[in-house]
Amino acid sequence: MNFLTILFNFLLFPGLLFAAVAGLLACWVDRKVTARLQYRVGPPWFQPFADCCKLFFKEILIPEGASVFYFLLWPTVALAAAAFAAGLLWTPFWGDLIVILYFLTIPSLALIMAGFTANNPVAALGASREMKLILAYELPFLLSIFTVVLKTHSIMLEGIAAAQAAQPIIFSFSGILAFCAALLCIQAKLGLVPFDLAEAEQEISSGVLLEYSGAPLMLFKLAKAILLYTLPLFLIALFCGGLSISGWVSIPVIVLKYCSILVLIIVIKNTNPRLRIDQALRFFWGPVTIVATLALILAMMGA
Repeated sequence: MNFLTILFNFLLFPGLLFAAVAGLLACWVDRKVTARLQYRVGPPWFQPFADCCKLFFKEILIPEGASVFYFLLWPTVALAAAAFAAGLLWTPFWGDLIVILYFLTIPSLALIMAGFTANNPVAALGASREMKLILAYELPFLLSIFTVVLKTHSIMLEGIAAAQAAQPIIFSFSGILAFCAALLCIQAKLGLVPFDLAEAEQEISSGVLLEYSGAPLMLFKLAKAILLYTLPLFLIALFCGGLSISGWVSIPVIVLKYCSILVLIIVIKNTNPRLRIDQALRFFWGPVTIVATLALILAMMGA
């Protein structure tokens, strides 16, 4: 694979450009389903794109006392990491599961650094919440992924997909438990209710994003949209048969799986109240970690 091919994969397809478009469409589905659940019509399909364009042309305000370089750096880091993770889902790479996990963690870390860089106590409070949330959900998330690695004996997405040719992991006892734990962790990784503690508009006025405006805010929103596209696909790759495309029939199947997980995430978002940070910590370190550990033990027993 030459340099131009790698550049095409990560900038155009299936990387930044394709993932951004797909992610913004997923955001529209989120807003549309949410509206229907609340007996509203919802926005047109192009509304997320219009919102990004509007933010791009707005003035960029830098808070007093903040480092201009770092203030503008973290949104770029978050977007780049999300785009690389999206590209790696479809691009074979040695040890790609570990690399994808690494890139999926960076947007949350960038959000934390952005909150502390903004020189605002409310933004710092949001960053503190995000930091605690990462410490809470990363353990059960990794345990769920270890379950997949243990059952497939591979850290390559191709190997994991090949091991699921006969039966997807989700159809086993350990697989369904690990999937449920990973789904809840992804809900927190996306910053959606009931785990939107770092932004929490009604409590801390957008928290970590309070001081951001214009193009930097657009980059954070775009990174979140790309993660909304990437993380459900990541679950499909690990638990639901993989992302291997053997023919045109497999494409609608993957889209159907993706839409099912996306709607499930949206329903969880719209049917639960926001948790306090102590409740979220107890939830992830308690029931979710127990379920993920049980899944790992069952996988060791061959269940």
